[in-house]
Amino acid sequence: MTTTTMLNMHEAKTHLSEHVAKLKTGGRIVLCRRNRPVAEILPIAEPESQPRPVGLGKGLAEVPESFFDPLPDDLLALFDGTAS
Repeated sequence: MTTTTMLNMHEAKTHLSEHVAKLKTGGRIVLCRRNRPVAEILPIAEPESQPRPVGLGKGLAEVPESFFDPLPDDLLALFDGTAS
């Protein structure tokens, strides 16, 4: 069943997000200027989502052991706001 919502420009500017949220597949919003249709808004079908594969980036980057070393005191002071 096709549902058509007719909106004047003022109503569209004020409440467009609410009307778009209610828009269902097969429905449409017609924007009017002085009660004359000037534009049409149609829903876009959502793409079918598939689960993202795990491990696509495996082996693309190396993390050196030094990454896990403690940070120097002067750098830690910058994080906690005690640096002078």
